[in-house]
Amino acid sequence: MKETLLEIKDLHIKVGGKEVIGGINLRVCQGDIMVLLGQNGSGKTSLIMTIMGFPAYEVTRGDILFKGKSILGLAIDKRANLGIGALFQRPPTVRGVKLRQILDIASHKKDFALDRIAESLAMTDFLDRDLNLGFSGGEMKRSELLQVIAQDPQLVLLDEPESGVDLENVATMGKIIDDFLKDQDRAGLIITHTGYILDYVEADLGCVLSDNKLHCLKDPKKIIGDIRKFGYEKCLTCKG
Repeated sequence: MKETLLEIKDLHIKVGGKEVIGGINLRVCQGDIMVLLGQNGSGKTSLIMTIMGFPAYEVTRGDILFKGKSILGLAIDKRANLGIGALFQRPPTVRGVKLRQILDIASHKKDFALDRIAESLAMTDFLDRDLNLGFSGGEMKRSELLQVIAQDPQLVLLDEPESGVDLENVATMGKIIDDFLKDQDRAGLIITHTGYILDYVEADLGCVLSDNKLHCLKDPKKIIGDIRKFGYEKCLTCKG
């Protein structure tokens, strides 16, 4: 039986006093790749940020468990050290800190094939540049992916990994993400709008976040096909 890595129970989230998620339940087991879809502003990024522990995202009810233990109240770095990693939609620019330094910190100086992985992501020339300074959208995403691989988490949260990335690099990133997630039976939760990343990442299940609830738990490619034909309204008829 596969170990449950992430379990979300009746989770309610407020941001700036406004409820953005109202009572969702979700389970992601070891080896699972789950896809989360939804319209802009539906709360997808808020869920990722809450799982990681960003303080602006207030849990007013419910719980988040990692490997059976609640992580509410833990700081971001504590959650990362437990084995949760994230590729963020809009990563910050950090002046005076080189990408190579961040990778050393993320990897805890473990045996990490930096040169090989950086070359596969076309990031070799960026290692000694300030983090994300002057990077294009695609370069930022490849930088984020490199950092996640260096961290070597068990649970990987990917917020729109193909956003701002050209089609050639979507293919490169997608194949690397798929290989990374399947290695050691990691679990992944992927947010996507376009679904392009699913041409390269073999996902198990998808669901739609809408009206503060999860709907339509089934094959993510089938969900995307339905959305293209009927819009998100059809998803509201499916209860996950």
